[in-house]
Amino acid sequence: MAAVAAILSSLPSSSSSLKFSKYQSYPSAPPPCRMVCRGGSQPPPPVTTDFQFALHDALDSSGINTTHAREARQNFMSQIKRLSSIEREISISINRRVDLAKTALYIAAEDDSLISHSSVALPVDAFVERLDDLSMGFCANNSSALKSSPEMLLDSLEKFLYVKKGFQRSTMKSQLEPRSLYLHSVLTHRSGSAVMLALIYSEILKMLRLWSLLDFDCEIFFPHDNHGLPRGYHKQKSKESDHQHILTSLTLLEKILRNLKEAFWPFQNDHTKSLFLRAAHAADCVDTSKTFEGSGAQLASAKAAQHRLDRGVWTSVHFGDMRRALSACERLILLESDPKELRDYSVLLYHCGFYEQSLQYLKLYKEKGSSLQKQASNKLSSLEEDAVEKLMIRLDLISMEEGWIKPSHVRNFLGNNSEPW
Repeated sequence: MAAVAAILSSLPSSSSSLKFSKYQSYPSAPPPCRMVCRGGSQPPPPVTTDFQFALHDALDSSGINTTHAREARQNFMSQIKRLSSIEREISISINRRVDLAKTALYIAAEDDSLISHSSVALPVDAFVERLDDLSMGFCANNSSALKSSPEMLLDSLEKFLYVKKGFQRSTMKSQLEPRSLYLHSVLTHRSGSAVMLALIYSEILKMLRLWSLLDFDCEIFFPHDNHGLPRGYHKQKSKESDHQHILTSLTLLEKILRNLKEAFWPFQNDHTKSLFLRAAHAADCVDTSKTFEGSGAQLASAKAAQHRLDRGVWTSVHFGDMRRALSACERLILLESDPKELRDYSVLLYHCGFYEQSLQYLKLYKEKGSSLQKQASNKLSSLEEDAVEKLMIRLDLISMEEGWIKPSHVRNFLGNNSEPW
């Protein structure tokens, strides 16, 4: 912090005040410690939800300790409850209410606990410090850029981040590999998805604003291609076409979780179909005589996925991980942005043998997603709604059997401790 304080003292007095009133609530000097910057490390009060999720309870019943996973989920919920209707649409470059970095790290902490069964939780605060060190490192090595034009400052920031520190976007082949999708891993390996790099970029901007070192309206251009890097630009000099590349707080969290959901979805065959249709196909809820046009290898992949589930193998390299797919679905449901997440969660619960909860979430989808179902005009949407109806009929029939009989492999399905790596 001494380096940042020295830089502040060397700047002209005009740079200590901000041009835009929406940033006036930030202090004019850096706070004395990181914990004050981030709002402290006191545990949040418990957050309750109307949703009754299955994952943690199922793991507990299999003898797996979920204390750290539950704590991380609570921390995640304590952050997203701050997402008001207005805050959801605010750009990540000016977001103030939700600590997006900590929220991403809580996602990583929960999933780390689910797969490692470690007695030690992921050190979230240590990775928050790494982010703060990046901001201080930029300030310490680019004092002249902090006094120059907005374009020069952003150019220096990108050289610092992408050249000197070596952060790079993961390749197409590795974009859905775990180390590209979790913030702590990206900070360690310096290679990650576009959304993770955008989050790191926004965190540096946040700290520069906090220290009154950023006195112009800066926005982040988020690339929609497979190779581009997030870049900063002066918003007052932007083009209208740039606006579609702005990430909001809600969109960022959705992208993080949907990337995880896609990467760990247990049914990886036929990427021309939606995740739901792949799972419905494995459950024989899709009329394959009319819809399946894939190769023999794709059909074999679908059968192999179902065979793994039947044997209680819930994770396999490049073939998904039911635990992390379920956890991604549950957190997406908590964001309450798309009713289809209820449907996707339901089909996973069906494959786990949790038929009663599967039916509950499918009915909830039918209630909340009724407007979407009426608009199902394209072929893919029609196939999905047909599969929903077939799954609903099957679950209704199962519910007529006394005691909601579950298959014997459910315990092994989530409780098997063997890892394929």
